[in-house]
Amino acid sequence: MRRIGIHLSTTGGYYKAAERANEIGANTIQIFSSSPRMWRAPSVKPEDAAKLKEACRKYDCAPVVIHVSYLVNVCSQSEEVRAKSVTAFRGEVERALALGARYLVLHPGSWKGMTRDEGLALAAESIGKATDGIDFAGTEFQVLIENTAGAEFSLGGSFEQVGELVARLKPIVPVGVCLDTCHTHVAGYDIVSAEGYEETVALVRKTIGLKTVRVWHMNDAKAPRGSKLDRHEHIGEGTIGAEPFRRLLHDPRFAHCAFVAETPVDEEGDDARNVAALLGLAAG
Repeated sequence: MRRIGIHLSTTGGYYKAAERANEIGANTIQIFSSSPRMWRAPSVKPEDAAKLKEACRKYDCAPVVIHVSYLVNVCSQSEEVRAKSVTAFRGEVERALALGARYLVLHPGSWKGMTRDEGLALAAESIGKATDGIDFAGTEFQVLIENTAGAEFSLGGSFEQVGELVARLKPIVPVGVCLDTCHTHVAGYDIVSAEGYEETVALVRKTIGLKTVRVWHMNDAKAPRGSKLDRHEHIGEGTIGAEPFRRLLHDPRFAHCAFVAETPVDEEGDDARNVAALLGLAAG
């Protein structure tokens, strides 16, 4: 059984996301642990964590995936931004562990004003500082590095960059990878044709490792392949189309992954509609 879900609101409490997932047929969730547009966030209250864990047990909702705030840039050339990012990321890790989340998804950030290699080194250094002294023993927790859409100065726009950052982080923190279908497509990789898909998977195997991939963000794309434009579209309604999602959901090489949509909410019911689309593709 595939783990299929979507990014959901925690309005009313973290546990509400698991309830909302159950209502639309999802069995995994992605959430923010705090406002994604604020540097500071309160610690998780034990009672709130207990409610989420109980709801996830009740509805068989797993894994819980948390997405890091958009503000965090662990390879910023600005020492102030980088310091704030280190503090904010540590908070993200602490909240994820408190909530029992298995995965914490991180965009590697922008290295504008430096070389790519300097950006990679700073990202690894910042993540090391943020997680220094945190005990991960006895948990299945992993930080997942997400590939990006390939914009200039954006770290992680190629599988090689993602793989290199993961290699640097392995001695520092439990680490894996989240691949985004939209980002992969607009970065220039072919996941649409059957032949291109196999070539892309072969490249993932070579640069990252298939088992290192733990989550797929399932997003169609508004923009064409190679455009570098990160614009998500409803499943089957963009430039990727439905068939590549069916192929991915049926690929035994990724049977261990969670498949989480981050599709637009243009009108009421869109979350349910996109989850239903993925469930239908997984079944057929």
